[in-house]
Amino acid sequence: MSSDNLKLSRQGCFRLYTAARLMIQAYQPMLAPLGITYTQYLVLMVLWEQDAQLLNAISRRLYLESNTLTPLIKRMEAMKLVARKKNRDDGRQIIITLTEHGRALEQQAASVPDCMASVLTERGINLEEYAVVNPQLDRLIEILSE
Repeated sequence: MSSDNLKLSRQGCFRLYTAARLMIQAYQPMLAPLGITYTQYLVLMVLWEQDAQLLNAISRRLYLESNTLTPLIKRMEAMKLVARKKNRDDGRQIIITLTEHGRALEQQAASVPDCMASVLTERGINLEEYAVVNPQLDRLIEILSE
């Protein structure tokens, strides 16, 4: 006999997990021609907003632990998307900068948000209703990250 509280249909976390996984899958056809994963896309977006950031700042911005982000950054460095260098003032800190290739990828990726909006619209999602979800998710992230 299972408790009603343990039914999958009662779990908000399952909905969030599934929605996140399916959203990332929906991005894949747009990111594959760029040769990047969704998580690499997130790192690039942070750097396109402001280049030359501390690894710790990127980690905080993306809510990723450094043991997750460091191998990702190393792969991106091998792909010539970013460069890592030690901070002159504090050698323990690593500064991540875009390479020429990483900067050029921004123009290629510029259509991704509009393409994603089209995918959502084609699947019957009203973008105005969808936009209402973002502040609610921001609040959930804020509460859970404290």
